[in-house]
Amino acid sequence: MGLRCAVLDDYQGVATEVVDWSPVADDVEVVGFGEHLDDEDALAVALADFDIVVTLRERVPFPASLLARLPRLKLLIASGMRNTVIDYAAAEAHGVTVCGTPSSSTPPVELTWALLLGLARGLVEENGALRAGGPWQSTVGADLHGRRLGLLGLGKIGGRVARVGLAFGMRVGAWSRNLTEERAEEVGVERVGSKEELLASSDFVSVHLALGESTRGLVGAAELAVLKPTAYLVNTSRAAIVDQDALLAALREGRIAGAGVDVFDVEPLPADHPMRAAPRLLATPHLGYVSRANYEAYYGGAVEDIRAFLAGKPVRLLG
Repeated sequence: MGLRCAVLDDYQGVATEVVDWSPVADDVEVVGFGEHLDDEDALAVALADFDIVVTLRERVPFPASLLARLPRLKLLIASGMRNTVIDYAAAEAHGVTVCGTPSSSTPPVELTWALLLGLARGLVEENGALRAGGPWQSTVGADLHGRRLGLLGLGKIGGRVARVGLAFGMRVGAWSRNLTEERAEEVGVERVGSKEELLASSDFVSVHLALGESTRGLVGAAELAVLKPTAYLVNTSRAAIVDQDALLAALREGRIAGAGVDVFDVEPLPADHPMRAAPRLLATPHLGYVSRANYEAYYGGAVEDIRAFLAGKPVRLLG
């Protein structure tokens, strides 16, 4: 075998099982990494003997300094068609082709609702008590019908979340800096005039914005203070949109009813991270994109990218 391919963050060990790699098996040896590598020195050592690297989402940055330490690397494949942690100019300078894959077929709409419903009905607490022989019914659920769902962002994902809320009989409002009346009407929700108004009037708030300079820290201590003490906040977008220290303080002090979070400032979350012990928090380890359909799209696309690269006709070029 002439080429070696590293698949990063293959936590479940399924990268070579969910799709057929046989089209490149004669030319490429595929090695999955089940443990996350977050140190540049460790990455440089682990990837030194690989010609191809497949990386999931934006978990592992590939700055110029790392690319310079991987002289054997020729093809870097990132899941999806957008990646902000790869230095494309450095990749080109070092002769590294960067390709993407088909994007998520099932964005985190379903997980958003899993977290929201889990919070509203105390599912984790009640399930734990039932299994442990604890008290029969210890929580009082929060109703969805007739309550206000506030969405920060009404793009593709936010729009789908909104439609589910409407199906539950919720009153749905949305805000973002660029949200138009036409878009709100298209989805069938109210366009709210300000972020503060949305937060103050909502029983459930869900974040669906892209991370950028204008959205980093968009929900901080001041914004959390506007929420009702009975309100719930859900974030399946990007951790940095919500100030993590401010959220922890609000949860510890009981200033909001709870939060559902799938994204964190550091991933994987260290064992001693305060988020692991926060009260009123329903947290999942970034499962929004972790589904069979998405893995089939990502890894199937990676196989296609490798075949095209080997044929001298790379596809889905990024940069």
